[in-house]
Amino acid sequence: MVNKFQIAGGMVLFLFLTALFSCSTGVGEKEIQGVAGVNIVQHREPLLIGRENKPAVEVSFTLEDDGKPWSLTRAELTFDEGSRFDGLSAVSVQLSDTSGNEELTFPAVDFDPAKAKVKVTGKKELGAGTHVARFFFHLKENPDLLTALSVNEVKLHFQRRGEIVVQPSEEFVFRPALVLRAAGQDSCDTYRIPGLVTTNEGTLIAVYDNRYNNSKDLQEDIDIGMSRSTDGGRTWEPMKVIMDMGEYGGLPHRLNGIGDPCVLYDPINHTLWVAASWMSGGDYTKMLWWTSKPGMAPEETGQFVLVKSTDDGLTWSDPISITGQIKDPAWQYLLQGPGRGITLSDGTLVFPAQFKADIGEKAIDGGPYTCHSTIVYSQDGGNSWHIGTGAKSNTTEAQVVELADGSLMINMRDDRNRIDKGDTNGRAVATTTDLGKTWTIHPTSNNALPEPNCMASIISADVAINGVKQQVLFFSNPDNKEARTNMTIKASFDGGLTWPEAFHAELNAAGGYGYSCMTMADENNIGILYEGNKELYFQKIPVKDIVNDHLNY
Repeated sequence: MVNKFQIAGGMVLFLFLTALFSCSTGVGEKEIQGVAGVNIVQHREPLLIGRENKPAVEVSFTLEDDGKPWSLTRAELTFDEGSRFDGLSAVSVQLSDTSGNEELTFPAVDFDPAKAKVKVTGKKELGAGTHVARFFFHLKENPDLLTALSVNEVKLHFQRRGEIVVQPSEEFVFRPALVLRAAGQDSCDTYRIPGLVTTNEGTLIAVYDNRYNNSKDLQEDIDIGMSRSTDGGRTWEPMKVIMDMGEYGGLPHRLNGIGDPCVLYDPINHTLWVAASWMSGGDYTKMLWWTSKPGMAPEETGQFVLVKSTDDGLTWSDPISITGQIKDPAWQYLLQGPGRGITLSDGTLVFPAQFKADIGEKAIDGGPYTCHSTIVYSQDGGNSWHIGTGAKSNTTEAQVVELADGSLMINMRDDRNRIDKGDTNGRAVATTTDLGKTWTIHPTSNNALPEPNCMASIISADVAINGVKQQVLFFSNPDNKEARTNMTIKASFDGGLTWPEAFHAELNAAGGYGYSCMTMADENNIGILYEGNKELYFQKIPVKDIVNDHLNY
């Protein structure tokens, strides 16, 4: 077979291949007599940098035996005009039968992303039966993270028989993802619990659990790791451990774990803060959620521990516990976020937090304890800290944003979702105008943002809409009531009252542990760090891709 490239102008890339087409699930607009069972599937997952990825698209079709030859002479793949190809190096196709027996492999087709059209023609005789074509998108060694590939249409041409035209039934954008922390890297079995912020210098600071032995939550041998990027997330410095409680009290690391980080950046004082949970002792076969007890000492109860950096994340202070400032001794447990905190417009530092207490109510599992999301805050640059009241019972992991009117909105994991899978399942939401002394349940609470009982992320940004700057809220979580799949970013232009489907961007349909954390990597792009299975993925998404050009961004 001869591959011949013909270059033409325009912003749409056409890939003509000797064997098949690619697309997402769709239907044929034109039918050829003798062709049946056409099925097109997009594997809605990111393209992991430096790894062999699944086929982006698989197409199956059945050819009937009518005594005439089936000669496939051209396949045409059209990408949406908004696709960006700078990080794409090649496309390859494998053709096989339904048993997986390979019939033909077309070598990777290299092309210049500056060119708008690539054309490969040839001829392949296909027998009667069902065939499957798998299309692979290959990335450059260090690809542009803003690469975005969205399939628009596929045409499949059979000599002297005609053409099948197939369009996706739904849009998906294939984007690169950097595996920021891989399972087994640096002797860590698992990386979990992402936090992410951007400093005044444009530096990205990521924090997470280094879970050395297994995937288990505290109590275990866990430290807080930190990664730093000065080029918008394209490359990252080697991981640093910034919180390690060692063998405090003569106990092993396994009984001095520190985890569930929450990172906060103070742009006024140029200071990074990280909060984490630590307890010395307990039972490493159980979770601290159950072994932490009333009291204040590290041997009794979980500690709310802070470290800080005043040099853009290059060096970090020793850990200090602020438990004595903010915890009620009667509570069983007090811990942060996890994820990220914020600095308010008046300079107040705010961490989302959660506490567990026996306050005379039944917990969701029928036990005597209940839990509440809240906030921990400092109005003097971190010298002293205070805590709010509980926003709603049976809520835990939370994130907080400052709304345009100066009030705070807390977005909470609600443990009611563990047992309620009905139409009311979703994130709990409340607001406060007095730093958490009192809370008001938001009208969207438990009905606007579906979740599978998982941590989520919410941030705010000022975005130019129709030429006018306004606040936009961005939210990320596994967009599925039943399972931690379908990692999605959503946008709200009315302070979280609505989250229109037109402003949803799915990043990864595959399952994982499901936690995520976002930051504005710069004024035009969102950075998101989220969990796969035992590892962490970083992606960079233009704001305009989420607002979808509907508002003349």
